[in-house]
Amino acid sequence: MIRNTLPQSLVDNPRLDQWIAFEPDRTVALKTGKVELGQGILTALRQIAAEELDLEPRQLKVVSGDTQLSPAEGVTAGSLSVEIGGGSIRLVCAEVRARMLESAAARLGADPAELSVEAGEIRRAGARTALDYWSLAGSVELSATATGSVPTKRPSEYRVVGRSEQRLDLPGKVFGAPFIHDMALPGMLHARIVHRPWAGARFASPDEVLARLAGPEVELIRDGDFLAFVSRDETACAAALGRAWQRLAWTGGEPLSPEHGQAAWLLSQPTSDRQIGPDNRPDPAAAFRLDARYSRPYLAHGSIGPSCAVALFAGGRLNVWTHSQGVGPLRASLAQVLELAPDHVVVHHQQGAGCYGHNGADDVALDAALVAVARPGVPIRVMWMREDELSSSPFGAAMIVEIDAGCEADGRVLDWTLTVTSPTHVSRPGAHGEVHLLSSEALARPWPRPDGKDFPDERGGGASRNSLALYDLPPQRIVHRLVPKLPVRTSALRGLGALANVFAIESAVDEIAERAGRDPVAYRLSMLSDPRGRRVIERAAEMAGWQPGLEGGTGMGRGIAFSRYKNHAAYAAIVAEVEVDEEVRVRRLWATVDAGLVINPDGAANQIEGGIIQAVSWATQEEVRFEDGCVATSTWNTYPILRFSQVPDVEIALVGDPNDPPLGLGEVSLGPTAAAIGNAVAHALGIRMRDLPLTRDRILAAMEAG
Repeated sequence: MIRNTLPQSLVDNPRLDQWIAFEPDRTVALKTGKVELGQGILTALRQIAAEELDLEPRQLKVVSGDTQLSPAEGVTAGSLSVEIGGGSIRLVCAEVRARMLESAAARLGADPAELSVEAGEIRRAGARTALDYWSLAGSVELSATATGSVPTKRPSEYRVVGRSEQRLDLPGKVFGAPFIHDMALPGMLHARIVHRPWAGARFASPDEVLARLAGPEVELIRDGDFLAFVSRDETACAAALGRAWQRLAWTGGEPLSPEHGQAAWLLSQPTSDRQIGPDNRPDPAAAFRLDARYSRPYLAHGSIGPSCAVALFAGGRLNVWTHSQGVGPLRASLAQVLELAPDHVVVHHQQGAGCYGHNGADDVALDAALVAVARPGVPIRVMWMREDELSSSPFGAAMIVEIDAGCEADGRVLDWTLTVTSPTHVSRPGAHGEVHLLSSEALARPWPRPDGKDFPDERGGGASRNSLALYDLPPQRIVHRLVPKLPVRTSALRGLGALANVFAIESAVDEIAERAGRDPVAYRLSMLSDPRGRRVIERAAEMAGWQPGLEGGTGMGRGIAFSRYKNHAAYAAIVAEVEVDEEVRVRRLWATVDAGLVINPDGAANQIEGGIIQAVSWATQEEVRFEDGCVATSTWNTYPILRFSQVPDVEIALVGDPNDPPLGLGEVSLGPTAAAIGNAVAHALGIRMRDLPLTRDRILAAMEAG
């Protein structure tokens, strides 16, 4: 049975009616603060509610991500939506069902144990009664506080949870116009925003130049160094923005240089250091040492659709439609910047085209709000250009991970130190009490960009995420070196620091195994006692037909990698098969995942496969570069992502026990995929490459050097 403890979302939103309402049309409103980002979460949450309420999923209407209507659940992130949001819904719905049965029993003069529910109708000894949820709703106190004490169903009783349900959001996406980009309110105006090319830049062009940029059909709105072009004609706005990019001159601030884009540049910067774990020292008994440095570059989100928002300021109240991951924190930051009372700001979630973390959704919401406040009574739609999306959104942080390990001749680790150097992985609105919105820095009364502070370890960590290896090693020493000041913004990108840390740890494990003459699979199993971890490694190796002693250096290679996301979410082991000459071609991947109880197997497999494909792109292609003071990778030509023709075959096995609690899996496959590819490339070439991405230039340089 799933243990009935109170998840944080339920602690924060304790009343039953904050989650459930019975509607006159004989449907049930399921309210959630979690939002649909393409991950299928609303489908899974509806399944959980349907299961505990004994409803058909079609009887539930999901109300999601609205600061007026939904429970405040913070940010949809961290692979926590099923674990925390779903856990809250499970407990609430079990309690609502129990209260309904108690009310029905009182009316019928029956024992509640005689009663059951089928599609919302109350049954007595299997026979229909005249009662149902809707007729009872007025007599059941749903404003009561949830206790979490009502037992939830056992997995053996499930009829909805655990089966693949059709996604709620897909019909609209295929046949309709559900995206925020499709919104069209009466009288709506369009706007394009001039974003500064680097932090602290100021307009150097005189006012008459700014006025000429707009043209006859376009209005110009300026507040300090915030500049917006507004028109009924979206094409005219885009043309004005194009002219601005070509003609505006800038001064001040810190222009970007190529070296800023190198992960190694971080090592030259001041850091705030802390140590996790004991102060161990190198063991003099070691037969050999591994002293290795691994890196990942800055990464862009690369969503197919650019960020977009719609805002309307009327009667002193601001309504904003956004594809933000966190409507509540965004609302608070908007209210601060615009000097509005929070209850005069309403934020509504509307789906965007892909989301992998803190992208430009929050920033474009402020862009739209600033223009809307300047033009009250008129809906304002702001859509970023591709160049904005790839250069003005926060980046995933570049990282350096250094591992120093002393080993016996057979590979047994005697001491282990991991040092991670990285900027922050969290600068979302509201993080550490800061506004964190791009255009707020450009206003005449600016909100200065604060120094970076990272995600706390108790919430999974940022740069430190997955820095602790799950293997049975001696006490591990982890050193986290935070780089607080950067010329660019960094924030949450799918997996945060897990990608670089797992890539480094699993590469180091392979390097030690090779020096000790051990098979990579057998070596991992020899130092892993966690039975669930062992199972995913063994199953992935079995799926791939792993053969110890397979000859390397032939241009064809296989590699394996393993991790447990955040060391407390789902487990994953992945085997990669690659072909390498002057480029890396990932041919096939096998993935085994243990996420405990899986609500929607098809949705889970989609999340895992999506993470795998994105990690292939990160590991082999993606890298942000800076030149001439600006971001140099602001188009698909300069920032390529994986193409359909490059997508490998992927085979996935879900091996979790449904009696175990559900574990977050949305980010579980990223780190092991990148590491498995790195290990497979080393096997194929006989040369270890430690810096991502594994590009043609890096391969040629490694082959020349090796």
